[in-house]
Amino acid sequence: VQLQASGGGLVQAGDSLRLSCAASGRTFSSYAMGWFRQAPGKEREFVATISWSGTGTYYAGSVKGRFTISRDNTKNTVSLQMNSLKPEDTAVYYCAAKYFSGIYYGYDYDYWGQGTQVTVSS
Repeated sequence: VQLQASGGGLVQAGDSLRLSCAASGRTFSSYAMGWFRQAPGKEREFVATISWSGTGTYYAGSVKGRFTISRDNTKNTVSLQMNSLKPEDTAVYYCAAKYFSGIYYGYDYDYWGQGTQVTVSS
């Protein structure tokens, strides 16, 4: 599975941004998908995950209620809608795929895309 993330940019606090991740290769619908982020000087952290069917989602506490993960298995894409952005959301965001049928709570995803930079100014 090859993953290509896009949609990052520079926004102000309170703004919204939508990240997308396009997948190619193996059967996309067989994979749980996740978003992670890494801020400068910090370890990569979990943001959100969605089950292969799209019916199950799970979020990090820091983004719950502000971010929404979704997927379109007909287009092989997964998205992350980010609302009410805060300066602490500034990071490189990565999408990842895990061969798993439910909601995957682990960190050992099988495939990773390149990151897309999100910068939120105060």
